[in-house]
Amino acid sequence: FSKNRATAKLLIERYFRQLTEGCGNGNCTNEFCASCCDFQPLDNNSAAAKALELFKINAKLCDYHPSITASADGRTQEGSEMSDKDPGFTKEDFSEVHHLTENTVCTILGFCEEEGDYSALVRVIGRVFSNAEALMKSFRKDESNSTDNLESCKPADMKKDEKQSERSSEKTGASSAASLPGEALNEVFDACEVTVDIGAVRRVYDRLLSIDQLQVALVNALIYLTPNVELDLEYLDVYETNPDYLNIFIIVMENSNLHSPEYLEVALPQFCKAMSKLPVTALARLTKLWSKYDLPHIRRMMETFQQLITFTVVSNEYDGENLVNDDETVVAATQCLQVVFFASILGGDVDVEHNEEDEEDSDSDELTLHELLGEERLYKKGPRINPLEKELGVRPMDSIKPLIPFEDFINESLNDVIEMDKDFTFFKVNAETKFSFQTCPFILSVITKNQGLYYDNRIRMYSERRLTALFSMVQGQQPNPYLKLKVRRDHIIDDALVRLEMISMENPSDLKKQLYVEFEGEQGVDEGGVSKEFFQLVLEEIFNPDIGMFTYENDTKLFWFNSSSLETEAQYTLIGIVLGLAIYNNCILDVHFPMVVYRKLMGKKGTYLDLSDSHPVLYQSLKGVLEYMGNVEEDMMMTFQISHTDLFGNPVIHDLKEQGDQIPVTKENRQEFVDLYADYILNKSVERQFKAFKKGFLMVTNESPLKYLFRPEEVELLICGSRKLDFEALEKTTEYDGGYSKDSQVIKDFWEVVHSFGEDQKKLFLQFTTGSDRAPVGGLGKLKMIIAKNGSDTDRLPTSHTCFNALLLPEYSSKEKLRERLLKAITYAKGFGML
Repeated sequence: FSKNRATAKLLIERYFRQLTEGCGNGNCTNEFCASCCDFQPLDNNSAAAKALELFKINAKLCDYHPSITASADGRTQEGSEMSDKDPGFTKEDFSEVHHLTENTVCTILGFCEEEGDYSALVRVIGRVFSNAEALMKSFRKDESNSTDNLESCKPADMKKDEKQSERSSEKTGASSAASLPGEALNEVFDACEVTVDIGAVRRVYDRLLSIDQLQVALVNALIYLTPNVELDLEYLDVYETNPDYLNIFIIVMENSNLHSPEYLEVALPQFCKAMSKLPVTALARLTKLWSKYDLPHIRRMMETFQQLITFTVVSNEYDGENLVNDDETVVAATQCLQVVFFASILGGDVDVEHNEEDEEDSDSDELTLHELLGEERLYKKGPRINPLEKELGVRPMDSIKPLIPFEDFINESLNDVIEMDKDFTFFKVNAETKFSFQTCPFILSVITKNQGLYYDNRIRMYSERRLTALFSMVQGQQPNPYLKLKVRRDHIIDDALVRLEMISMENPSDLKKQLYVEFEGEQGVDEGGVSKEFFQLVLEEIFNPDIGMFTYENDTKLFWFNSSSLETEAQYTLIGIVLGLAIYNNCILDVHFPMVVYRKLMGKKGTYLDLSDSHPVLYQSLKGVLEYMGNVEEDMMMTFQISHTDLFGNPVIHDLKEQGDQIPVTKENRQEFVDLYADYILNKSVERQFKAFKKGFLMVTNESPLKYLFRPEEVELLICGSRKLDFEALEKTTEYDGGYSKDSQVIKDFWEVVHSFGEDQKKLFLQFTTGSDRAPVGGLGKLKMIIAKNGSDTDRLPTSHTCFNALLLPEYSSKEKLRERLLKAITYAKGFGML
């Protein structure tokens, strides 16, 4: 709230000044301004009361006309009274300057440097930069004259620096937008249909920002400008009537000092609020323009908004009552940062094609359980679409390599203070009235987004459980609130397949219930640990090379779909369901797929670039074809017919095009050959298997915000956990029970033993204690492991409750005995010792 108080105070002061001193415009018509001819003068007390009243009703504020101050030689200049007959300006009076060009600024600057007094320039800058109309008309391309005559107004050291910079860019062959001369720079931006001469704006800022008095004028002008701009956009639809209104935002954002403290307090927060009021068409134009900027410029803008968010977050205290979602500055800056985020995607390598066809909506005409009970389904709403994303026709998913890495858009300070349960409610229920940071997922870490997904999953589980109970009462049946799977350990695939297939056919919404697994003939209540073991055993069996569902690449240690598999599609659907259930039930799986599998699950087809990690040998071969300098047709003698060997050693021949054996690969068509080859390997040859796999995955996740919130690499992290095992972090967060503490001798011995383990032994230990050999999202520190005392010295092995990440450790008499007992337990643990 302190930030809002500061803004309110500043606005009240402006109303007070307007009532006591006026705006300086002799023709002012604002009845609440002392410069208006009809205004009745007020004493200071009455003016203060009136200022507060005007603030409350958001009354009109005049544009800023800086008062005239004495020049260096003591003469005062009457700026507002100038003869209409003389449209030019004299050396001492620049009041007729109603908008700026580079020439104008240079002329005034030359005069000021001669006089040794910058007050004339301060007045002009203050007047133009505080007036929306004047700023919008400034620095137009059609008014930018030849820049030859501007050389004279540049300081000598600037000319020298420019020459050096030109020489260095010639050496490096740099052709970025920043290094281009004025005309060429404008050509780059012409496609964005903006009328600002951006090169001129940058050159003017270079000069102005080196003069301290002008810094203050720019800050004050921005403070006066933005409330009026915000009102114009919110209530008058100014952008629709004049698209050049966008120029104001383009010019202001070229100021490379926006992140400095004098702007962060008031000017930048107000500017962000105004910018967030721009209609989506304007934001899309801004995105396209910024995507043409070179990396230093776009990174500076990203850092400006990030700095404002961080500064605001650390300057305030948030809690369950005072939410960061209600902080207008943080929300507006996040919305502005979104423009830079999409500009970074557009300006990098993108692939808006190669999209998988969306699965047909499996809605049937039959009434659902929810509808029978007269309940509107929260989750039946279609996938959320970001308006800016829709306007631009590009999604984060389409990015191959953005200009700025995705990680740089995550704001850790913000992530620390978001109350995800409240944010989730806004995301799902109050989207129209409350801002949710999940609508700008780029700013959230995987840990925070995973928390949001957890709430989504849990609420769906409770919803299904409650409805089942209600329906059962109506029907007089025994309620079944869980997704119960009873399986035999030696027939795990058959049992799981039959049960899940029945559920998916009869009532797919049962897959949204909490999973509850029971091994036949074994005791054990599933609090999460039995499910983990179930997943592990299913995966071991399905990925067994002898079954032949997947091929295993020794070099990459990754699995790929076997295009010649004899297994039914139901087996692949089962794997998809298992992956979906793992995300849904917060379990980490030991699966080893290349990234292209997750990209395909999220709706993108595999392309040539994806072969680099899924089929590296083939990728290098095809890369060689693309880069070959000789005669491709004669030297390589390839055609559009390819052959490969399947898992069973049988040759498979495939025509990439009709009569492919008749079409030679040449220098002209080799790109098409490579694209078709990759499409065959990653998409067409495994279409049947992958479609079934994806169908199973979507059965569980189709209504979840997974696709909206996460990128493919983050989905892999959700399913597989992190490969980085930081046992130091695990030690710091481990809790002790039953008489142990971190100072107990056996605990000190225990950590010495565990830290001395090799990588494989550490994985076995994790598997034994938690049911998975991977770290969860956020690392091992998020595990919250418990070590409990389990009796005095004994020959018994340690045991574990994997569902609670609890290790039951007897108080062994020596470190050697502890090591020997622990190693034996973790090595022979399968189906024993894990409860």
